[in-house]
Amino acid sequence: MTGMRLILIGCITWTHAAFAEFPERPIRLVVPQAAGSATDNIARAIAPELAKFLGQQVIVDNRPGGALTVGIDAVAKAAPDGYTIGQGPVGALAITRHMVAKLPYDIERDLQPVALVSTGYMLLAVSQKTDFHSVRQLIEFAKKNPGKLFNASSSNGSPGHVSGELFKYMTGTEITHVPYKGGAPAIADLIAGQVQLMFESTNSIAPHVRNGRVRALAVTGEKRALSLPEVPTLIEAGVPGYEVNAWSGIITTAGVPRAVLDRLNAAVNAAIVAPQTKERLSAMGSEGGGGTPEDFAALIRRDSAKWGDVVKRSGAKID
Repeated sequence: MTGMRLILIGCITWTHAAFAEFPERPIRLVVPQAAGSATDNIARAIAPELAKFLGQQVIVDNRPGGALTVGIDAVAKAAPDGYTIGQGPVGALAITRHMVAKLPYDIERDLQPVALVSTGYMLLAVSQKTDFHSVRQLIEFAKKNPGKLFNASSSNGSPGHVSGELFKYMTGTEITHVPYKGGAPAIADLIAGQVQLMFESTNSIAPHVRNGRVRALAVTGEKRALSLPEVPTLIEAGVPGYEVNAWSGIITTAGVPRAVLDRLNAAVNAAIVAPQTKERLSAMGSEGGGGTPEDFAALIRRDSAKWGDVVKRSGAKID
């Protein structure tokens, strides 16, 4: 018995020592959307600081497609060693599950929240080629011309998609959803006037508002965005009760040892308060998150329940 006890103690000591050395090689940060998307911008803002705190390179790996499921599936199916992490936006973790008939993974069973990275709002923007200068004008036109307006989004199941569906439901309008493979091509078509409106994260579309390429009508938060204080909320603009928050956090594969999870969590919490990260997030109209893995898991559960109800009431589904 004594010999067995010594062996067990030795194994535990070796295991803790091995985890204490984590990471010993580069870490892959999977992004379930294309380069230039809101999720990609967040990932590229935090990756350099994560690398500093972890002492290893953090390689951004864009895996768009499948209504955000391709990239998330890559994280779910990875080895549970912490060397594959993912940028998990609200769309992938709290919305898509209610819109896809059968996901190739189970979010609670196959994924492990690490920490919330950022919170922010969506922005309702219209093409400069339209005559819409207020939300009321947009609603009036949409009601008189059902189905004739086109609403772009970065992908099926994205926050932009369901934000548009919630808007239609709450305003009694018919607007045609047009999904793209990433925010950048969707914004490009909005600028060109190929589509008339778009709900997109402030962190990716605010620069186009500032340079006059698109026109901002409202933000989706309960209060105005610090980056665009002159833009009213949708509540102020005439849609009482409309509120959408866009967040994004780091996830990894379920089964990652707690010591590794804690190391990743500490790195995320340190990275988001680093001056460079705070500056980049602020420029995007986002704020740093932080907290424990359990805090992030609770947020995912709470917003999943909310969006499940929205999807059910609005009839939103993957086109």
